Amino acid sequence: MTAPAPRFTASTQRRLRRLNLVTSLPPVVIAAAVLVYLDARTWWHVVVLVPGAVAALVAFERWAANDLDRFVLPCAVVAGAVWPLGVLVTGSPNAYWGICAVGSLALRQVRRHRARVMVGLFAYVAGVGAGRLLVQRDDVGEVLVRFVLVPTVLTVVVALLTVLGERFYDLIRELEQTREREAELAVVRERVRFASDLHDIQGHTLHVVKLKIALAQKLLDRDTARVAKELTETYALVSDTIAQTKELANGQRRLNLTAEIENAKNLFEAAGIRVRVTREAAADARTSELLGQVLRETTTNILRHAQATQVQITLTDSGITIVNDGVSGDAPPKLRGLSALRQRVADDGGELTVHQTDERFLTVAVFPPGREDAAPSASEEDDR
Repeated sequence: MTAPAPRFTASTQRRLRRLNLVTSLPPVVIAAAVLVYLDARTWWHVVVLVPGAVAALVAFERWAANDLDRFVLPCAVVAGAVWPLGVLVTGSPNAYWGICAVGSLALRQVRRHRARVMVGLFAYVAGVGAGRLLVQRDDVGEVLVRFVLVPTVLTVVVALLTVLGERFYDLIRELEQTREREAELAVVRERVRFASDLHDIQGHTLHVVKLKIALAQKLLDRDTARVAKELTETYALVSDTIAQTKELANGQRRLNLTAEIENAKNLFEAAGIRVRVTREAAADARTSELLGQVLRETTTNILRHAQATQVQITLTDSGITIVNDGVSGDAPPKLRGLSALRQRVADDGGELTVHQTDERFLTVAVFPPGREDAAPSASEEDDR
């Protein structure tokens, strides 16, 4: 049994960035096209304005791919050059859009003196916009509103939203790291429980064997019949301990299904996984131990191999069903523990199957109805 690999944070971050790219890039492209269309009055205006829009789109796409570091500087230079050209040459009040977008994304890469860099970005947008007064002095109010106030305010808003978005990513990262640690602790607790079971089996036995051998040594010359009895009992005790140890190692020790359900819930909740348990009926007394082993092995597999956020456990009078999400890959992983259990379930007249559909994994252990000792109970549902 191994601790889960530290994969949650990177995987979740990639999914969030991909979602941002899919949902935000089309509106950004449309906005860039509209702004260029509104500001361009001749073909050479398009030549001046398009590089700024392209720089912003490239920066956004590279940020979504987590590869902005290599592109941020050239994108910022291009977008930063388009703004003064738009102010002084083409008279385009929306030419700030490129440096606004690139500069806001670049703030994510700045760890030291971020406030100074942010103020510098705002000052650049406002200062370049005020340069419009050099070529349009007859309407100062219009210049201040269209080229200074609006671009600066919108740049401030975009930059602040970008910083808040980064805080959101940081929060997700911290939550995933916490979940990863909880999952590791859950597996460690499972190891401790196994060690405790092993100690229960062997610790007492070894102590008793030691006492019996010591007693046999004392009686060796006085009561050989008693010595033979003690040695026979010791042999039987060691044989029984070997059998129990094999059962424990193979997951065949008698289990309490109710206790296993509670243990699974505790492990999942400790790992930050939402678990829902539905008891439609009591399990057959003859099959409850096998069902407990299936649940224990499936619980371990989910903690080790999946990135689950929720698990559904359904118990009926004929079997158990466990469904979890967070499965990656097109084919189910090779689960040796369940493979070994499949044969044992089949030997007892049941069937153990596993299925993977999209990002969900289904484990089902079913036994034929009509077994003795089956006792239905009221439907009970736990949702945590």
